[in-house]
Amino acid sequence: MWGAVLRESLTVTSFVFIIMVVVDFVDVFSQQRLTSFLQGGRWRQYLLAAFLGATPGCLGAFMVVSLYIHGRLSMGALIGCMVATSGDEAFVILAKIPQVAMWLTVLLFVLGLIAAWLADIFLNTFHITPSIQCCPVQTFHPEKVEPVFTLTSLKKNFGFLSFHRFLLLLLVIFTLSLFLAGRIGPPHWNWVRVTFTLLLFLSLGITIFASEHYLEEHIWDHLIQKHLWRIFLWTFGALLFIKIGLTYWHLKAFVKQHLAWVLLTSALVGIIPESGPHLIFVFLFIQEIIPFSVLLTSSIVQDGHGMLPLFSASLKDSLWVKLFNFCLGLAIGGSLYLLGF
Repeated sequence: MWGAVLRESLTVTSFVFIIMVVVDFVDVFSQQRLTSFLQGGRWRQYLLAAFLGATPGCLGAFMVVSLYIHGRLSMGALIGCMVATSGDEAFVILAKIPQVAMWLTVLLFVLGLIAAWLADIFLNTFHITPSIQCCPVQTFHPEKVEPVFTLTSLKKNFGFLSFHRFLLLLLVIFTLSLFLAGRIGPPHWNWVRVTFTLLLFLSLGITIFASEHYLEEHIWDHLIQKHLWRIFLWTFGALLFIKIGLTYWHLKAFVKQHLAWVLLTSALVGIIPESGPHLIFVFLFIQEIIPFSVLLTSSIVQDGHGMLPLFSASLKDSLWVKLFNFCLGLAIGGSLYLLGF
């Protein structure tokens, strides 16, 4: 049992790391255009905030929080972003059940737009004003490098091979070899295996050609040191809990008999500004122990690490965002639960 749980945990963590690297790379090298586009009207704010929230991981949510702190977004747009975001759980869902992940992302994006609009109406009606004061929290900067995939960058990066680049190359190549050998990932070649193989080669290219600054600041210091080990530990813990529960505690029967309480618990756990605890509901859904309504409730209420910068800037605004998302998550998730979903 321990070996199977460890192997699946490593598989999920490897997939998550690959997707995180690719998504972060795309976000970083497009964020300047996205940020400038946000300077439009309310619906443009809603659209971009929900889009950034729906992108996997915390970078999009951090960007929206930064713009809100600097007075460029309404609180409704911020709430819409937090409804749309699922933190690092989005990477796990994308790795394990990609088809469900696509539909869930689209649904959260639409719900984020609606939530942003309703939240601003509610806040304006009851004259609830943000208490935030502008401060330089989590500011993002465009990548100040020349085009990445060039011979010049290759010569510069390998003229003196840094320790960080060496370790990342070993990690990506080792993961790629395990994947091609069939030790991790799908046992047979299908569209999922082909997609992840392409992503692995793309992440290898990023590791080879990206600047030293990007490797250290974005991949090593942020993705690996702040996210990857937490994802592995929480994934391992969630899988082990479910495995033991199914074997010794009749977990499936217990959840089925107390499903309404499980739905409420998923919303309460969603208040925690941390990605890991919510993985339990992801894996319960993958095991077909809980319905989609519980997973959706968890996804709406929780926002991974996205709210952490706002907690440090304004506790009052953070509580308003959490309260609105908690009520919305219970309302939508509870309605779907009553309808049999």
